[in-house]
Amino acid sequence: MLFFLAAVADAPTYNMTPIAEMLGLTNPENFFFGFPIMYLIVTVLTVIVFNLGFARKLPVLKQAIVYILMLLGNILLTLLALILPIIESLFVATLVLGVYKLQMKRHKTDTGEAVEE
Repeated sequence: MLFFLAAVADAPTYNMTPIAEMLGLTNPENFFFGFPIMYLIVTVLTVIVFNLGFARKLPVLKQAIVYILMLLGNILLTLLALILPIIESLFVATLVLGVYKLQMKRHKTDTGEAVEE
């Protein structure tokens, strides 16, 4: 019995990201509340980053496949977001790509080129 208590006391503790701590995911009882919220945040930011930086005009079926695979991959990203700054990185990428898109639109309208949507 003492060995078991010593093993539990030596169990590794993981540092959670600030967003995971804000959602209360340091407490295992809140996991089923906080994980879907984190998944939703990761999914929204991933879709925004994809559309700002990498999206091309695709047929509907191919676009559906891309988004379904993105939704499945976001489960792993959300698990990693518990201990790595995934959400923070996606937020910074969203800001950078948004500023880039605005600058490109402004440059194209200043030079008189056709604006590509």
